[in-house]
This record gives sequence, C-alpha cells and structure tokens, in this order.
Amino acid sequence: MPASRRKTQGFAVCLRNAGYAASVEVRKLYAFLDDPDAEANNLIRVIDESGEDYVYPARMFQRLTLPAEIQRALRLAS
Repeated sequence: MPASRRKTQGFAVCLRNAGYAASVEVRKLYAFLDDPDAEANNLIRVIDESGEDYVYPARMFQRLTLPAEIQRALRLAS
C-alpha cells in the first residue's frame, strides 16, 4: 500500500544503515507506519529516501517518543 494511504504511527531515527546506505541515512528521522506483520518479524516499515514505505531490520532504527506538537509539525513538513 502506498505510504500516502497508510497512517504514520510515529518517527524513528536511523542508527545504522549497513547494506542500505542508498535508502536510509544515519542520524536522520523517518516516519514509520503501523505494520504488525513486520513487527512480528523484527522489522519496521519506514518511509525512506524514495518516498515509499519499505521494511527494514528494526535494529537499524530507534523509535522516538515526541510531544504531539512536534509530531504534528513533522507530519505537516513532509
């Protein structure tokens, strides 16, 4: 499903990108989407540099707890 049709669940920062350097950048924030199937397999679905959502190993990212006001601002900025 295209990223634009799925609800953004929150934001995560990329901590490592070995094997995925063309797709995600270390220290950059990414929106992540709700995907219980991916999570059950230790994966996270993020909207990457292509603007599409893909699954990546969850160990590459740290989910962030941000105030609602900042989350709204980030969603509006994308």
